[in-house]
Amino acid sequence: MGLKDARLRRVATGGVELCIAELGDAARPTVLLVHGYPDSKEVWSGVAERLADRFHVVLYDVRGHGASSAPQPLRGGFTLEKLTDDFLAVADAVSPDRPVHLVGHDWGSVQGWEFATVRRTEGRIASFTSMSGPSLDHFGHWIKKRMTRPTPRRAAQLLGQGAKSWYVYMLHTPVLPELAWRGPLGKQWPGMLQRLERLPADGYPTASLPSDAAHGAWLYRDNVRIRLRRPRPDAYAHAPVQLITPTGDSFLSERLYDDLEQWAPQLRRRTLDAKHWIPRTRPDQLASWIGEFVDAHEDRAGRAPGAVAPARAAARPDSVAGRHAERFGGRLVLVTGAASGIGRATAFAFAEAGARVVAVDRDAEGAARTAEMARLLGAPEAWGETADVGDEQAMEKLAAKVAAEYGVVDVLVNNAGIGLSGSFFDTTTEDWKKVLDVNLWGVIHGCRTFGRQMAERGQGGHIVNTASAAAWLPSRSLPAYSTSKAAVLMLSECLRAELADKSIGVSAICPGIVNTNITATTRFAGSDAAEERRKQERSSRLYGMRNFPPEKVAEAVLEAVVHNTAVVPVTPEAHATRWMARFTPRALRAVARREPRL
Repeated sequence: MGLKDARLRRVATGGVELCIAELGDAARPTVLLVHGYPDSKEVWSGVAERLADRFHVVLYDVRGHGASSAPQPLRGGFTLEKLTDDFLAVADAVSPDRPVHLVGHDWGSVQGWEFATVRRTEGRIASFTSMSGPSLDHFGHWIKKRMTRPTPRRAAQLLGQGAKSWYVYMLHTPVLPELAWRGPLGKQWPGMLQRLERLPADGYPTASLPSDAAHGAWLYRDNVRIRLRRPRPDAYAHAPVQLITPTGDSFLSERLYDDLEQWAPQLRRRTLDAKHWIPRTRPDQLASWIGEFVDAHEDRAGRAPGAVAPARAAARPDSVAGRHAERFGGRLVLVTGAASGIGRATAFAFAEAGARVVAVDRDAEGAARTAEMARLLGAPEAWGETADVGDEQAMEKLAAKVAAEYGVVDVLVNNAGIGLSGSFFDTTTEDWKKVLDVNLWGVIHGCRTFGRQMAERGQGGHIVNTASAAAWLPSRSLPAYSTSKAAVLMLSECLRAELADKSIGVSAICPGIVNTNITATTRFAGSDAAEERRKQERSSRLYGMRNFPPEKVAEAVLEAVVHNTAVVPVTPEAHATRWMARFTPRALRAVARREPRL
């Protein structure tokens, strides 16, 4: 990723010259991205390119980093007061008449908290998105509270963050950090990031890393001790704040933000299953959340002519989707068989939780309708895609397209399936092939193509495979269908074991009788056309009388992902069948010998 199409300019402020890069239409709302340590503006390239179609995106190298000049002398040249001067100079240059939407990562977020809480920036910030960087003032109060009013839990939190902050102590030592960064550490750092953070090998960090890191040590020396000892008592945010917390951050505890509502009354929280350097590892996710937050607050800042904020439906707080909106908001979820039934209900449930949804089905119109409704239900973005899950090449093309246009999938739901009823000798080889192609090979293709992308990204994920209560229930009338679902169940268990060390969960959902249209499309082997229609109609009536809605299965899917549950029976008969398979298999086999009656 790069900034090859960016427009560059330089701004003089406080004895330094800052290098600014701009993307997108300057008439649109301005999103200002501030990088952290030991980064340069290029850390944001993936996010910036994804936002540039909708916004005026601005990045700049913080003083002493990248193509910006360093203050002389270095000592005292990186105070938060001088960094605030730099921000105002950049904001005045790129957006003189309208407030900017500020986004910061790591030390860019530490700076952003300063910008969003000092009086002289009031009216210049429309919103602030913070990630992996606390306010030093809030941090100081957090420490004092745990030292003056200790409890065992607060002491543990203090010790835990103290251990995570080992690098802060190192950077306060004189000379040694500079020698390390300009020597062996600077050479080894890119490889370390790739191994520890699973950053893609795409030319980042840039060649300026050794000097960036050496200069940036003064960010810590000029600010950390003085602010932690004497935090400002009035460090209240004067703009809406979106907090994005990566749950796997090696440097910052999630507990640092426990009291944040006290300082940021207009606060929206997000969590992300990722490590520290999310601008590089999860640019698609961040671009979606940033864009959504900007849209939500652009009205009060003054919307650009012709720009319209998309309408979003909020999930009920007491619903499954509402309870897990923080978990799934902005995540990329792909659902196969999404044109109807369980697949469609699952796509809608993730949409209500704020996920970005890719609805996949052989039925192009049905997939498009699901995507359209998902957008109305709350998905920031939703797309309909056409693919035959049983076609390996089609699935590989789909996976490549999704990764290139939408990003790597966070949650994959292999739901597409077809029904087939008939005795073993009535079902032909072609019948078996059709069922296995969709019900089993479709799952295999999905897991292989999208699961590989998850594994290569190295940031975790989740795979949900729709099996069935039929996976436990032998049946003289469903040999092909039951066999395919039993195979899906075992495949899920095997993948769960294999992918656990990659932080990828795998769940098998096993519904019983659910009121969907699968009965209308189920083939009845050994029956002529008229008899098959009668059986389909009777099956549909039976499922309708049972009236277990697919929305209940969709809720079970969300819960399975949240709790990383291995096997999830849905409906009372599914639970009963699983219990019998475990404890009374002979009774289950006796049931299987009976001739089914519709």
